[in-house]
Amino acid sequence: MDGNVLQRFGVLRAALVQAGWLRLLATVGVLALAVVVARFGWHLPVLVTAERGLYDVRAAITAPRVDQDSRVVLVTFTEETLAATGKRSPLDRVLLGKALANLDTLKPRAIGVDILIDQPQPDDAVLETALKALRTPTYFAFSTAAENGEYIMPWQEQHLRALFARVAAGSVRPASIRLDVDADNGWRTWPSPAKGPPALLVNAITGAPGFGGFTGAAVMRKPKFVDRPVFASFPIDLFADAEAAAALAPAIAGRIVLIGADLPEADRFITPLTRLSGATTAGVELHATLIAQALDGRRPVPVPGALLWLLAFAAVLLAAVTGGFDLPARLVVPLGLAQVAGILVLPFVLQGGHRVDTYGLPAAGLAAGWLLSVIAASTTARIVGSEQRRFAQGALGRYLPRDVAQQILREPGQLALHGERREIYALFTDIEDFTRLCQTLDPESVATMLNEYLETMSKAVLGHGGTIDKFVGDAVVAFWGAPLARADDAQNALAAAIAMSRAGAALMRPVAGRASLGRTRVGLHRGMAIVGNFGGEGRIQYTALGDSMNVAARLEGANKTLKTAVLVSREAAERAGMAQFRPMGRVRVRGRDAPIEVFEPLGVGHAVADPAFAALYAQFDAGDTSVLPALAAKAAAAPDDVALAYLLRRMEAVGPGGYHDLD
Repeated sequence: MDGNVLQRFGVLRAALVQAGWLRLLATVGVLALAVVVARFGWHLPVLVTAERGLYDVRAAITAPRVDQDSRVVLVTFTEETLAATGKRSPLDRVLLGKALANLDTLKPRAIGVDILIDQPQPDDAVLETALKALRTPTYFAFSTAAENGEYIMPWQEQHLRALFARVAAGSVRPASIRLDVDADNGWRTWPSPAKGPPALLVNAITGAPGFGGFTGAAVMRKPKFVDRPVFASFPIDLFADAEAAAALAPAIAGRIVLIGADLPEADRFITPLTRLSGATTAGVELHATLIAQALDGRRPVPVPGALLWLLAFAAVLLAAVTGGFDLPARLVVPLGLAQVAGILVLPFVLQGGHRVDTYGLPAAGLAAGWLLSVIAASTTARIVGSEQRRFAQGALGRYLPRDVAQQILREPGQLALHGERREIYALFTDIEDFTRLCQTLDPESVATMLNEYLETMSKAVLGHGGTIDKFVGDAVVAFWGAPLARADDAQNALAAAIAMSRAGAALMRPVAGRASLGRTRVGLHRGMAIVGNFGGEGRIQYTALGDSMNVAARLEGANKTLKTAVLVSREAAERAGMAQFRPMGRVRVRGRDAPIEVFEPLGVGHAVADPAFAALYAQFDAGDTSVLPALAAKAAAAPDDVALAYLLRRMEAVGPGGYHDLD
């Protein structure tokens, strides 16, 4: 092999190695990206929308169903209230003052007012008088321009501060009514802790320990009965009249009363329950939800960041294994479905009971990371598999016909270690005097010459649908009939034998700068053999074993004695068609007691179609020795046909029906 070829091979190998590393780096990069996606689904565009939707669904489905809460009561301004008072914004403060005064007499535990008194009105004095007279701890809505600058102007904040300063001597205190929402205006979590006074309304009213800095998920609750909402609600009009208010004393005494607006188009929020019901919730009811959660002491624990990373790595790893390994479809499909189901079900399992806060658990992120990992791993596996198949097909294609190689690639199980008895056409070739030639040439010349020769012989075998068993030095061993048997195996085997003989003859012609090869001898026989993969798990060889292989090898060697180039046994010749051969007598080979009737294919050497010769030979073989002079005349007429002349000598020596013992 010259230096240029070696150099090109080295460059190709380096390019393949580099391509493999680049592919590996690209795959690792995509898998790393998949981990990031799986971990930070709540922080990525598009995915965050899916995360909120999935959270809402699981929060709504797992929301506990409860009977009406006896600790919190809602007193609301409704559309009917606004219609009766003729005031929409700001709300009627005289009505509010009367209701507060009457509620105070009913001895509630506390009162929370989710209404901002953020601008002056002519009847403010009536409200302030009522506020100063209250004995029940009352917490009025307060907000600052700093925390709610979109809705509160500095002058409104000043008005609120002045109001609370004027009523400070009584039981009224300010409380923050901030309700934090996500970018989609959905309310899902507790508001961020107040940076300074006043405290959040829920903390001011309940004083529940452990909720001062709590920022976890809000636990929504659904009514157990259709006709009994989670929180009892009364129109504020009922409490403006002292007599009507007194009748409602049992519903108020000892309870937390929240006053606010329950209007269709004001102070309403999207919540997790909205995702399935389509209904929004009044802000005052959200404050009631927080108060009930604080009174229950329910503080869902957030999923630790380390666990989120672990889940992300696990999802990506499982996907890489699923997509990267060459698993059968019967395993890949259920395995993939099980993993996706696990990713989607896990958040529901954690959400159940509301002990774990799954707000921030990237369910969509895990699914997206899993999918990205599956795509990356399966794509890489397909590329590598395709390259391996091309390589395997190329490698198998050096020994097997293309259709056989493709079938083995489709069914790798055919490479299992086992054997089977098959009828095959066994072929052996050899180069005459090749050993002597090797002793006279340098190794590089021998290698170049032998590689060219074996390449030519291989093409002849594979081109005619044969399987290359092995190369033994300059000898080629091949067979037809396994692993696939075809109806035309006999004709193909004969055609390959003739082609190999002719190709060998062409290589015998001297070429400048190259030594001449000896004659190529071919032996072909049909018989039973054990065919299969033999060896060990680390090294196997698809080969044929048995007497048929030995006979073909002996026929190849018999060419030297019989002066022929190709010898075919009767068993093979009959299947290929006797009209394509001329008889070459009988021989007994080593390892066989029974003689073998052999034939030479027409078109090889000096073997030409001669019906007269075939008839004369048949007469002699039947016992008529009188035809010997006619046969001798034919041999004399073809002085170059050495095989014919030698056949005549053997016939004279062994007589009709006799055989020549090669040993």
